[in-house]
Amino acid sequence: MKKSVKSTLVLVVICAVTAILLALTNAITAPTIKANQDKAANEALLQVMPNGQGFEKLDLSAYTLPATVTDAYKEAGGGYVFQLKTTGYGSDFIIMCGVNADGTISGTVCLSSTETLGYEKTFGANFTGKDTAGVDAVDTISGATKTTQAYKNAMKDALNAAIILGGGSVDLRDPAQILNDNLSAALPAGEGKFTKLFIADSDNNFDFIYAADNGTGYVYVIEDRFIGMDAECNVTVEGVSAEDATLAQSKAALALSQTTLDTTDTGINKNVTRVQMTADGNYLINVNGLGFAYFGDESMYQPGKEIPIEICVLLSPDGKILKCLTVSQEESGGYGAFCGDEAYYSQFNGKTESDYKDVDAIAGATMTTNGYLKAIERAFEALNTLKGGSN
Repeated sequence: MKKSVKSTLVLVVICAVTAILLALTNAITAPTIKANQDKAANEALLQVMPNGQGFEKLDLSAYTLPATVTDAYKEAGGGYVFQLKTTGYGSDFIIMCGVNADGTISGTVCLSSTETLGYEKTFGANFTGKDTAGVDAVDTISGATKTTQAYKNAMKDALNAAIILGGGSVDLRDPAQILNDNLSAALPAGEGKFTKLFIADSDNNFDFIYAADNGTGYVYVIEDRFIGMDAECNVTVEGVSAEDATLAQSKAALALSQTTLDTTDTGINKNVTRVQMTADGNYLINVNGLGFAYFGDESMYQPGKEIPIEICVLLSPDGKILKCLTVSQEESGGYGAFCGDEAYYSQFNGKTESDYKDVDAIAGATMTTNGYLKAIERAFEALNTLKGGSN
């Protein structure tokens, strides 16, 4: 029993001594470790702001900054350094950017990324000395659109964050949010949910109008003016000129004259997103083309980030393309992006199911071209199905 008590006491003493020694060691080494960490951090900060005179890490909890900003440091001379996390082809794209007190970029560097082509390693050199206008003027690299555009957007986020931390204000809404806010202001009864509807007039000219999903009305956009109308096409916005009101009402009436067809359980391909019949008996078909920005190649493919080419095709009942339009696309700049040019999509006007492939392909963009042609094929298939033919 005495031996057991003695052994226990010895263990207690050993543990106590060990704890004391560890505490003393930590007390002695902690300042050195922190100093080394601070030195490493300062070296990284000095890489993007070489003339920095000292940096203080900021608590960002009291600020509303761009979502890409993960850390911020105040430089003694009035500048800022930001660490940003953005998304190009990969999601772990980390950039550090310095902003001078005069609102220009002092330097920027890619800290880490999972991009595939490596442009992000040197692309930052293009931004030194630039303000927001200068960042916009930097050319996006063809074949690396997502990577270089992500870099440019991050630079603008850093410049905006510096303005906010300096006491200024910046509208951080993205274009989609701005559009929706304007639509909601023009038609509050729409409850913030709108669908963009394409319409075709008797001359087969395309236009579009925004319809409230709850059926309470429409909003027509003329330049920077948003004109709200109720379900009976009565203008609900004050101060609208008689000319604008008449134009908006005619567009809303045209939208009302088109019937959206129910394609449920018809077997129509899921990439056909909407089919409408115009007052003239033509078919207005929205269809997605799956090009490079949807599939990419095996090294670039990112599940959940697929971006189709949105196409609108106006077809006559006898199967002739009266009008074709690329609504939106994010194909590679300098290559697949040419599918968004009128010179390309207008080639399909007047084509039928037998000759729609007899158009010029987009050089160097096989996936884009094939995806576009497949979308046109699906539009014809949808027309055949709706008319009672075989798909």
